[in-house]
Amino acid sequence: MSNLGEYLKVRRERLRPEDVGLPGGSRRRVPGLRREEVALLAGISVEYYLRLEQGRDQHPSDQVLDSLARALQLDADSETYLKKLTTPTKPVRRRARPEQVSAGVQSLINTWSTTPALVHGRYMTTLAANPMAVALSPFFAPGINTLRAAFLEPEMREFYLDWDEMTAKAVAYLRSIIAPDIDDPQITTLIGELSLHSDRFRTLWAKQDVRQKTSGTTRFNHPQVGPLTLNYEKLALPGTPHQMLITYHATPGTPSHEKLQLLAHL
Repeated sequence: MSNLGEYLKVRRERLRPEDVGLPGGSRRRVPGLRREEVALLAGISVEYYLRLEQGRDQHPSDQVLDSLARALQLDADSETYLKKLTTPTKPVRRRARPEQVSAGVQSLINTWSTTPALVHGRYMTTLAANPMAVALSPFFAPGINTLRAAFLEPEMREFYLDWDEMTAKAVAYLRSIIAPDIDDPQITTLIGELSLHSDRFRTLWAKQDVRQKTSGTTRFNHPQVGPLTLNYEKLALPGTPHQMLITYHATPGTPSHEKLQLLAHL
């Protein structure tokens, strides 16, 4: 089964007949919607939908994809991911040198003395971080893959007060940024390692959730200053594909803001 077919199957099985206005009944032998029902809702033949789910046709038209997105009730991020899965994959070229952050960006974030900031590469590995980011967590230091750390480092369960919510967001975000390069060897290695060693990751990855959330709030339990509620922003760096600048800041006047100032002086 292709990546497209697997995605269609999982999303089909997660929908209940009642969700799309169809009678449920107690004699259903499969979870979610039947293939025939998705085809009916999308206005395509059952045979054609079967070809898509089995991976025998991996490049449907935009019109068909729009119809499938409506039938499966996909949100904007999930629909974008669906369409990316049908984009022909370019051969992965061997990179002559590893990803690097420009000297200007590194200099900029270093001037933020009270704002933790780091830059992620295409595989969610930290390429650059300022002292405040490393003070917030040693797992934000350059060279560390923050996704791997989140699932495999026991300290991260204590550090993130909302670990369950954070990990769900992280996996949905990863899926949103890797299509159509989901077969990239480095990505498959990372996914394989996490699936092997983390039940939580394996469960989340199988759900096929997609969410490109670039701002929000997360809660930390810092070993020195205690609980912190910080806002985060993810900003794509222009001219550098797959590099994302991530910043954390506290709302002025809150206890977390005072604690962040304290952390800057420790």
